[in-house]
Amino acid sequence: MKAIIYRDNGGPDVLRLVERDRPTPGPGAVRVRVAVSGVNPTDWQARSGVGHQKRFPEITPHHDGAGVIDAVGAGVDAGRVGQRVWLFMAAAGRPTGTAAELTIVPADQAVPLPDEVSFDAGASLGVPALTAHRALTVAEDGPPRLHPGALAGRTVLAAGGAGAVGHAVIQLARWAGATVITTVSGPRKAKLATAAGAHHVINYRAADPAAAIRAVAPDGVDIITEVALGANLALDLAVLRTRGTVATYANEGGQPVELNVGQNMVLNTRLQFLVLYTAGRQARTAAVEDVTAAVSDGALPVGEEHGLPLVRFPLDRTADAHRAVQTGTVGKVLVDCAERDSTLPRASGPGSGPLWTPTA
Repeated sequence: MKAIIYRDNGGPDVLRLVERDRPTPGPGAVRVRVAVSGVNPTDWQARSGVGHQKRFPEITPHHDGAGVIDAVGAGVDAGRVGQRVWLFMAAAGRPTGTAAELTIVPADQAVPLPDEVSFDAGASLGVPALTAHRALTVAEDGPPRLHPGALAGRTVLAAGGAGAVGHAVIQLARWAGATVITTVSGPRKAKLATAAGAHHVINYRAADPAAAIRAVAPDGVDIITEVALGANLALDLAVLRTRGTVATYANEGGQPVELNVGQNMVLNTRLQFLVLYTAGRQARTAAVEDVTAAVSDGALPVGEEHGLPLVRFPLDRTADAHRAVQTGTVGKVLVDCAERDSTLPRASGPGSGPLWTPTA
């Protein structure tokens, strides 16, 4: 089988396409013929060594993907062979992720994918959707689980609504009944956030974004999902309601975070940091179950018309896929691990996104 590997940390050029033996699933595991692999910032960060310790001599990257189970290990229902699935955290604690024609994952990390949902949509779940779920369920006064009506009467502010996690926040929060506000940096991203389902889209580069948010939520925002805490904290605190939550999953731009302790004490701010790896099995299981329900309800579509353009690469151009994510390409970056006209069953959903060409 063909697989992408790296042996040393470094830039995208450390990624190599190689031939490897077909893996055999052990007890409790399944083997998946990967149709599409999803690329996330955590993938290039692990490859480069940023905040990640390399634990194996050779690594196949990527946590997310979608495909078909073609073999099962001992203790796994043989009836799962042939099942369409989406994958999450495939490379967490293991050397083999989804950037390969075949991969092995624990059976509970291969989640059934409805026939009507495309592999592109399945490969776009994983890190973004599970992170979004976690961010929406950590508020002191909020629900621990998501379902239609769970966030009724609540206002959610999704920072960076045109990003993959921000897109999932908008979709999940709207599915759960929240009023959804999002901030973006320009007209194209505003169009995408609107297509994703945001009720109110605000350009944070405009004169007074805090006033615009307060016009929608005069009593303040209940939950803020934050992608750039250092840059946005002042705005967040200006619009957060008392006992509100800022759930931060990244600090894009790397701006230092400075806390006004008194201001946060008066607000009773909950500042929640989160990452999937250490969120705990209970939180991840709840997220998988709720995201699965949302997918079944048709609440998490992808594609330009749904606010998340798909930018795709063949397996042998995985290095370019990493460059695209690392340089902030708008949309979801996908890698086709099987030929687009292969015999893998595919849903007819949207998503034959454009190939990416690097800019000078």
